[in-house]
Amino acid sequence: MRLVIARCSVDYAGRLTAHLPSAPRLILVKADGSVSIHADDRAYKPLNWMSPPCTLKEGDDNIWTVVNKAGEKLIITMEEVLHDSSHELGVDPGLIKDGVEAHLQELLADRIETLGEGYSLIRREYPTAIGPVDILCRDADGATVAVEIKRRGEIDGVEQLTRYLELLNRDPRLAPVKGVFAAQEIKPQARVLATDRGIGCVVLDYDALRGIEDDKLRLF
Repeated sequence: MRLVIARCSVDYAGRLTAHLPSAPRLILVKADGSVSIHADDRAYKPLNWMSPPCTLKEGDDNIWTVVNKAGEKLIITMEEVLHDSSHELGVDPGLIKDGVEAHLQELLADRIETLGEGYSLIRREYPTAIGPVDILCRDADGATVAVEIKRRGEIDGVEQLTRYLELLNRDPRLAPVKGVFAAQEIKPQARVLATDRGIGCVVLDYDALRGIEDDKLRLF
């Protein structure tokens, strides 16, 4: 990754035009080819950016021109470069689930029968082309069930499980595959979406799964 802090102006020419007047800014040039312009008051969101694939040309006139495959241009006019450094970050290991969420998965896998009488575990972290399914199991009738576990159940978790189900149901060895969305708290909007898609919702009690309290799950 290359980090450049410079006083610069930025012009975008594409489906629309945009202009950033001269000011000190942070320019990130990442290994994937993306270029983003940041200010100090916009949290993580860039002021403007160009997503890969794109090419960066640094002209002798201190003008950077970034062009994507659609021919859109991000033109950065450098007035004063205050810092310019490059850093090799290597391969990112990816997001690791927090301890509570990972422990919920482990506990539920060990006590899979709490989802219902006759349930049996196939495996945890069942691999797919788009990422691992938290738990794959079978119900009392032998049907395959994919379980997505979150600490807080929101719409994006239901969408994630939906993508898994679409993929798993293409495998004749597993189909038909049902879905269960499990979380310590499930937002109303997520519950409505899950119900509309035929996905069951389970509210997990962390202490109950640990055996501290009554070990019943509420299935809705």
